[in-house]
Amino acid sequence: MKEPKRYTVTAALPYANGPKHIGHLAGAYLPADVYARYLRLNRRDVIFVCGSDEHGTAIANQALKEKTTPRAIVDKYHALLQSNFAELGISFDVYHRTSDALHHETAQHFFAVMYEKGLLTEETSEQYYDEDALVFLADRYIMGSCPKCGYDKAYGDQCEKCGSALSPRELINPKSTLTGKAPVLRSTKHWYLPLDQHEDWLREWILEGHKNDWKANVYGQCKSWIEGGLQPRAVTRDLDWGVKVPLSEAEGKVLYVWFDAPIGYISATRQWGIDKGKEWEPYWKSKDTKLVHFIGKDNIVFHCIIFPVMLHAHGEFIVPENVPANEFLNLENDKMSTSRGWSIEMDEYLADFPGKPDELRYCLLANLPETKDSEFTWKDYQTRCTSELADIFSNFVHRTIVLTHKNFGSKVPSAETYTKEDLLVLEELSKFPDRIAEKIENYRFREALAEFLNVARLGNKYLDDTKPWKLTGDMKRMSTVLNVSLQICANLGFLCEPFLPFTSKKLLDMLRIDHRGWDAAKQTSHLPDGHTLGEPVILFMKVPDDVVKTQLEKLEAKRKAAEAAQASGTPALKPAQAETTFDEFQKMDIRVGTIIAAEKMPKSDKLLKLTVDTGLDKRTVLSGIAKFYAPEQIIGQQVVLLVNLAPRKMMGVESQGMILMAENADGELSFVAPAKGNMHNGGVVK
Repeated sequence: MKEPKRYTVTAALPYANGPKHIGHLAGAYLPADVYARYLRLNRRDVIFVCGSDEHGTAIANQALKEKTTPRAIVDKYHALLQSNFAELGISFDVYHRTSDALHHETAQHFFAVMYEKGLLTEETSEQYYDEDALVFLADRYIMGSCPKCGYDKAYGDQCEKCGSALSPRELINPKSTLTGKAPVLRSTKHWYLPLDQHEDWLREWILEGHKNDWKANVYGQCKSWIEGGLQPRAVTRDLDWGVKVPLSEAEGKVLYVWFDAPIGYISATRQWGIDKGKEWEPYWKSKDTKLVHFIGKDNIVFHCIIFPVMLHAHGEFIVPENVPANEFLNLENDKMSTSRGWSIEMDEYLADFPGKPDELRYCLLANLPETKDSEFTWKDYQTRCTSELADIFSNFVHRTIVLTHKNFGSKVPSAETYTKEDLLVLEELSKFPDRIAEKIENYRFREALAEFLNVARLGNKYLDDTKPWKLTGDMKRMSTVLNVSLQICANLGFLCEPFLPFTSKKLLDMLRIDHRGWDAAKQTSHLPDGHTLGEPVILFMKVPDDVVKTQLEKLEAKRKAAEAAQASGTPALKPAQAETTFDEFQKMDIRVGTIIAAEKMPKSDKLLKLTVDTGLDKRTVLSGIAKFYAPEQIIGQQVVLLVNLAPRKMMGVESQGMILMAENADGELSFVAPAKGNMHNGGVVK
């Protein structure tokens, strides 16, 4: 195909329900970053899009676990993820979030277009309903005994003990995770995307159009889904956290997260357009744009079948040209799992190895699960950092610059006469950019990285063959050898930028030159005679054995702690929340108030309805403390109250603030308050 006019590159939106591990990094974000960086170096028009996926039951469940609100969860983890990606050099042009008002508007408009075109069907079905909480229950809000293995804490979508996929109706003795009560079946209406009506188009587009250019694992999974027969898929659900369905008859319903999340790529691009003052639509609606989705294999059906059907049916959008999905990255001979404590979170790595993001990038890229599952081990990390980054790449650069400083001061020596050996090395050097480019453009990042390291190998062999340290009697020859070696160093600085961006800058700063684009690396003369070099810096250090030992011990301790917590039913100690600023904290108006009335909320075992005198007014606050305090016990109790929290309606009553409570290790709540009478109502807490 002809060269696209522009590129839209997306990386799967991560759920903002917790930190993400290095398997996620290897699956989607790192290969996407290499690709986007490479395109930019070739001066192609590209936007690299991502953002936090902040809706759905995963978020609501985490809020339940942490006894907080979905908004607090997404704010916390959005900030953490954004920070982690930046520290690891993931160069998004925009990192947005699906809880943003612009996304809600975009997703609602997308749904409305499909609805008005008659592209959605309606269906009424029976779903579980919690009569105490007065809500329909999503799959993950239902727990019971697994019909396959008997495990008594299986969820409505999966048994986490035997791994069986389940539906809520299959559970034995189902109970609501909200109230512990047995749910009842009630009728509810939802809207569906009739995937079966698009099978012919999918067969033509994927099975015929992408048979030869999509990865075998992606094509094979798509083929299996299509030939197995597609079924209508619900695009709405009964939930109070998400994008509201823009229909008058859809009160209490939101867009299903699988429907709203990929639209997040579009809303993120819109936000980028607003921020940069640019037109966003060509990146999604122009046929001379190439759209590429980077994902893990668990997202193949959503990005290759469902989202393309949405884009195609809508009628205004292009569909992806490629979806280079990766398989899974395992850890030390076991499947990576945060819940089982068998994972390396991105924030953990950054804390344990400050200033070493490129070491992780290199080791993951060298072992990407491109066509089958691969494995990360700390021993392999040590070997690659030591034997490849330190002994091959860093060693060549350091030897070259140190020898130059020692023999020629800080000046680049001249190359007056080239030998046949010199010319062959320079000719070979000029071929690497095209070799690496071919691998990157075909999404073979492991091979591309290997070719890059071969540049350093070429340099080391040249130094070992010419032995400039022995040429003190022939300074003219030494001058040429070190000139050639320095030109190799410059090309290493250019070529490593997609893979090792921090190292690229460090090396080019050492050489005191700027990056000149990908094509510059096809040239072999970047440092003119007499050019002043910076001081030599060691790019990579060897990894000692005790580092590996410490990390393995830490990993095993995490697993044991997770197993113990699961066995006891006691959650592990929560980590500190993501860093905030004083300016953000100042926005919270926290005051002292007095409870002047209290009563239990009907049909709720958890909520008390409180009337609190704040000194400013008397307001209603719903508080989930009924299991710990009787209403009559707390009349007259002074409390600390967040008074400028947005009102929220619960069970038909509007709550106008939040009482601050403390939780002990047993999950028991107590008031955070000054001694009674110490402060007047309305006193500001500082």
